Amino acid sequence: MIDVAAADEVAAGATMRIDVDDFEICIARDSDGTIHAVDDVCTHGEVSLAEGEVEGCAIECWLHGSQFDLTSGRPLSPPAFEPVAVYDCKEIAGRILLDPSTVVN
Repeated sequence: MIDVAAADEVAAGATMRIDVDDFEICIARDSDGTIHAVDDVCTHGEVSLAEGEVEGCAIECWLHGSQFDLTSGRPLSPPAFEPVAVYDCKEIAGRILLDPSTVVN
C-alpha cells in the first residue's frame, strides 16, 4: 500500500484525483465517511469522475450523468454499461493508503 494523501483532504461527499504509476485514480469519500478509490475515467465518456458529484455511495459523471457504485464499480445508470475498476483503499492514522495493483471488483 502506498500513502497517497492526508485523510482530511477528502471531506464527506468530496473527491480527489491522483496519479499513481501512470494511472489516474479518483479518491472519493461517501456520505457515510468511507473512503473509496476507483478509476478516474468514466467508461462511457472518458472524462474525469473526480469532477463529478458523490451522493450516498455513488459517484456521478458530470458529462452524461452515469452513476457508479463506489464499492463495486458497477454502473447504476446509463449511458455507461461497463464498470470502473475499484482499488483497495484504506484510511489509517489520518492517511489514505492505496494499493493500485489490487483491483477489488
